[in-house]
Amino acid sequence: MHCLLVSAHPLAGSLCHTLVAHIHQSLTVAGHTVVAEDLYANNFEPALSPAERQSYYAAAYDTQAVAECADRLLNAQALVLVFPTWWFGFPAILKGWFDRVWAPGVAYDHAKNFGPITPRLMQLRKVLVVTTLGSPWWVDKLVMWQPVKRILKTAILGTCVRGCQFDMLSLYQSEQLTPAKVQAFQQRITAKLQRWQKTQAPAKGYRRCKTWK
Repeated sequence: MHCLLVSAHPLAGSLCHTLVAHIHQSLTVAGHTVVAEDLYANNFEPALSPAERQSYYAAAYDTQAVAECADRLLNAQALVLVFPTWWFGFPAILKGWFDRVWAPGVAYDHAKNFGPITPRLMQLRKVLVVTTLGSPWWVDKLVMWQPVKRILKTAILGTCVRGCQFDMLSLYQSEQLTPAKVQAFQQRITAKLQRWQKTQAPAKGYRRCKTWK
Protein backbone atom coordinates (compact mmCIF):
# COMPACT_ATOMS: atom_id res chain seq x y z
CA MET A 1 0.00 0.00 0.00
CA HIS A 2 0.93 3.63 -0.42
CA CYS A 3 1.43 4.84 3.17
CA LEU A 4 1.69 8.44 4.35
CA LEU A 5 3.55 8.73 7.67
CA VAL A 6 2.94 12.15 9.25
CA SER A 7 4.79 13.19 12.41
CA ALA A 8 4.53 16.29 14.57
CA HIS A 9 7.20 16.78 17.24
CA PRO A 10 9.76 19.62 17.35
CA LEU A 11 12.64 17.60 18.87
CA ALA A 12 14.58 15.23 16.63
CA GLY A 13 15.59 13.02 19.56
CA SER A 14 12.09 12.70 20.96
CA LEU A 15 10.21 9.53 21.78
CA CYS A 16 7.84 10.30 18.93
CA HIS A 17 10.71 10.29 16.44
CA THR A 18 11.89 6.96 17.84
CA LEU A 19 8.41 5.59 17.17
CA VAL A 20 8.38 7.12 13.68
CA ALA A 21 11.62 5.32 12.82
CA HIS A 22 10.20 2.04 14.10
CA ILE A 23 6.99 2.48 12.08
CA HIS A 24 8.86 3.46 8.93
CA GLN A 25 11.05 0.37 9.16
CA SER A 26 8.10 -1.92 9.91
CA LEU A 27 6.13 -0.65 6.92
CA THR A 28 9.10 -0.85 4.58
CA VAL A 29 9.98 -4.40 5.64
CA ALA A 30 6.36 -5.40 5.04
CA GLY A 31 6.66 -4.17 1.44
CA HIS A 32 4.62 -0.98 1.68
CA THR A 33 5.61 2.27 -0.02
CA VAL A 34 6.21 4.93 2.64
CA VAL A 35 6.18 8.71 2.26
CA ALA A 36 7.33 10.42 5.47
CA GLU A 37 6.08 13.93 6.21
CA ASP A 38 7.71 15.57 9.25
CA LEU A 39 5.71 18.76 9.74
CA TYR A 40 8.35 20.48 11.87
CA ALA A 41 11.28 19.50 9.63
CA ASN A 42 9.29 20.75 6.63
CA ASN A 43 8.57 24.07 8.40
CA PHE A 44 4.85 23.61 7.82
CA GLU A 45 2.96 26.81 8.54
CA PRO A 46 -0.09 25.88 10.64
CA ALA A 47 -2.04 29.13 10.35
CA LEU A 48 -4.79 29.25 7.75
CA SER A 49 -3.98 32.17 5.46
CA PRO A 50 -6.46 34.92 4.61
CA ALA A 51 -6.52 33.72 0.98
CA GLU A 52 -7.26 30.17 2.05
CA ARG A 53 -10.06 31.18 4.35
CA GLN A 54 -11.48 33.55 1.75
CA SER A 55 -11.64 30.67 -0.73
CA TYR A 56 -13.05 28.12 1.73
CA TYR A 57 -16.60 28.52 0.43
CA ALA A 58 -15.69 29.77 -3.03
CA ALA A 59 -15.81 27.74 -6.23
CA ALA A 60 -12.32 26.39 -5.56
CA TYR A 61 -10.19 26.31 -2.41
CA ASP A 62 -6.80 28.02 -2.73
CA THR A 63 -4.33 25.11 -2.50
CA GLN A 64 -1.34 27.01 -3.84
CA ALA A 65 0.62 26.93 -0.56
CA VAL A 66 -0.30 23.34 0.40
CA ALA A 67 -0.37 21.66 -3.01
CA GLU A 68 2.34 19.09 -2.23
CA CYS A 69 0.77 18.19 1.13
CA ALA A 70 -2.63 17.78 -0.50
CA ASP A 71 -1.17 15.58 -3.23
CA ARG A 72 0.46 13.30 -0.66
CA LEU A 73 -2.82 12.97 1.22
CA LEU A 74 -4.81 12.24 -1.93
CA ASN A 75 -2.39 9.48 -2.93
CA ALA A 76 -2.32 7.75 0.46
CA GLN A 77 -4.05 4.40 0.83
CA ALA A 78 -2.92 4.21 4.45
CA LEU A 79 -2.20 7.00 6.92
CA VAL A 80 -0.11 6.86 10.11
CA LEU A 81 -0.09 9.84 12.46
CA VAL A 82 2.54 10.12 15.20
CA PHE A 83 2.38 13.02 17.64
CA PRO A 84 2.36 13.98 21.32
CA THR A 85 -0.94 14.82 22.94
CA TRP A 86 -0.60 18.23 24.61
CA TRP A 87 -3.37 19.58 26.84
CA PHE A 88 -5.50 16.69 25.57
CA GLY A 89 -5.35 18.02 22.04
CA PHE A 90 -3.25 18.14 18.89
CA PRO A 91 0.04 20.02 18.63
CA ALA A 92 -0.71 23.32 16.90
CA ILE A 93 1.23 22.32 13.79
CA LEU A 94 -0.83 19.15 13.34
CA LYS A 95 -4.10 21.01 13.93
CA GLY A 96 -2.99 23.43 11.24
CA TRP A 97 -2.30 20.52 8.88
CA PHE A 98 -5.91 19.43 9.29
CA ASP A 99 -7.16 23.02 8.90
CA ARG A 100 -5.21 23.77 5.72
CA VAL A 101 -4.83 20.40 3.97
CA TRP A 102 -8.03 18.55 4.87
CA ALA A 103 -9.92 21.24 3.03
CA PRO A 104 -12.84 21.47 0.58
CA GLY A 105 -11.93 20.00 -2.79
CA VAL A 106 -9.21 17.92 -1.14
CA ALA A 107 -10.64 15.91 1.76
CA TYR A 108 -14.31 16.67 1.18
CA ASP A 109 -16.82 18.66 -0.84
CA HIS A 110 -19.28 21.17 0.51
CA ALA A 111 -22.94 20.38 0.06
CA LYS A 112 -25.49 22.81 -1.27
CA ASN A 113 -27.13 24.96 1.37
CA PHE A 114 -24.32 24.01 3.82
CA GLY A 115 -25.73 20.53 4.40
CA PRO A 116 -23.69 17.40 5.24
CA ILE A 117 -20.34 17.39 3.47
CA THR A 118 -19.32 14.68 0.99
CA PRO A 119 -16.10 12.71 1.66
CA ARG A 120 -13.40 12.71 -1.02
CA LEU A 121 -10.67 10.50 0.48
CA MET A 122 -12.21 7.35 -0.92
CA GLN A 123 -8.82 5.68 -1.49
CA LEU A 124 -7.84 5.87 2.20
CA ARG A 125 -8.40 2.42 3.67
CA LYS A 126 -6.40 2.25 6.89
CA VAL A 127 -5.48 4.81 9.55
CA LEU A 128 -3.24 4.24 12.57
CA VAL A 129 -2.78 6.95 15.18
CA VAL A 130 0.15 6.72 17.60
CA THR A 131 0.34 9.31 20.36
CA THR A 132 2.18 9.88 23.63
CA LEU A 133 0.68 11.43 26.76
CA GLY A 134 2.15 12.46 30.09
CA SER A 135 -1.08 11.64 31.91
CA PRO A 136 -2.17 8.19 33.12
CA TRP A 137 -4.69 6.25 31.06
CA TRP A 138 -7.59 6.80 33.41
CA VAL A 139 -7.44 10.58 33.09
CA ASP A 140 -7.65 10.40 29.30
CA LYS A 141 -10.33 7.71 29.19
CA LEU A 142 -12.45 8.21 32.29
CA VAL A 143 -12.12 11.94 32.95
CA MET A 144 -11.57 13.46 29.51
CA TRP A 145 -13.37 10.77 27.44
CA GLN A 146 -10.51 10.54 24.92
CA PRO A 147 -11.08 13.86 23.10
CA VAL A 148 -8.33 13.33 20.51
CA LYS A 149 -9.66 9.92 19.53
CA ARG A 150 -13.24 11.18 19.29
CA ILE A 151 -12.28 14.15 17.13
CA LEU A 152 -10.17 12.05 14.79
CA LYS A 153 -12.55 9.12 14.44
CA THR A 154 -15.85 10.97 14.35
CA ALA A 155 -15.29 14.58 13.30
CA ILE A 156 -12.39 14.25 10.83
CA LEU A 157 -12.26 10.72 9.45
CA GLY A 158 -15.97 10.23 9.96
CA THR A 159 -16.76 13.01 7.51
CA CYS A 160 -13.83 12.86 5.05
CA VAL A 161 -13.31 9.09 4.68
CA ARG A 162 -15.77 6.30 4.07
CA GLY A 163 -15.31 2.87 5.62
CA CYS A 164 -11.62 2.94 6.58
CA GLN A 165 -10.09 0.83 9.34
CA PHE A 166 -9.18 3.04 12.30
CA ASP A 167 -6.81 2.12 15.14
CA MET A 168 -5.26 4.26 17.86
CA LEU A 169 -2.44 3.43 20.26
CA SER A 170 -1.72 5.74 23.19
CA LEU A 171 1.45 5.56 25.26
CA TYR A 172 0.55 6.95 28.68
CA GLN A 173 2.84 8.43 31.37
CA SER A 174 5.46 8.94 28.68
CA GLU A 175 7.69 10.94 31.03
CA GLN A 176 8.18 7.90 33.26
CA LEU A 177 8.97 5.20 30.72
CA THR A 178 11.59 2.47 30.86
CA PRO A 179 13.24 0.97 27.75
CA ALA A 180 11.20 -2.17 28.35
CA LYS A 181 7.93 -0.23 28.24
CA VAL A 182 8.94 1.52 25.03
CA GLN A 183 9.84 -1.80 23.47
CA ALA A 184 6.53 -3.31 24.54
CA PHE A 185 4.69 -0.39 22.95
CA GLN A 186 6.67 -0.80 19.73
CA GLN A 187 5.60 -4.43 19.67
CA ARG A 188 1.97 -3.31 19.91
CA ILE A 189 2.55 -1.03 16.93
CA THR A 190 4.14 -3.85 14.96
CA ALA A 191 1.20 -6.12 15.72
CA LYS A 192 -1.23 -3.50 14.37
CA LEU A 193 0.79 -2.96 11.20
CA GLN A 194 1.11 -6.68 10.55
CA ARG A 195 -2.64 -6.77 10.08
CA TRP A 196 -2.27 -4.50 7.08
CA GLN A 197 -2.04 -6.91 4.21
CA LYS A 198 0.31 -5.99 1.45
CA THR A 199 -1.66 -4.81 -1.58
CA GLN A 200 -0.22 -4.95 -5.07
CA ALA A 201 -3.02 -3.14 -6.91
CA PRO A 202 -4.31 0.33 -5.99
CA ALA A 203 -7.58 0.57 -4.14
CA LYS A 204 -10.71 1.19 -6.15
CA GLY A 205 -10.86 4.84 -7.05
CA TYR A 206 -7.12 5.39 -6.44
CA ARG A 207 -5.56 7.90 -8.78
CA ARG A 208 -3.20 10.81 -8.76
CA CYS A 209 -5.93 13.34 -8.27
CA LYS A 210 -5.38 16.89 -9.48
CA THR A 211 -9.00 18.01 -9.47
CA TRP A 212 -8.51 20.11 -6.35
CA LYS A 213 -6.38 22.65 -8.17
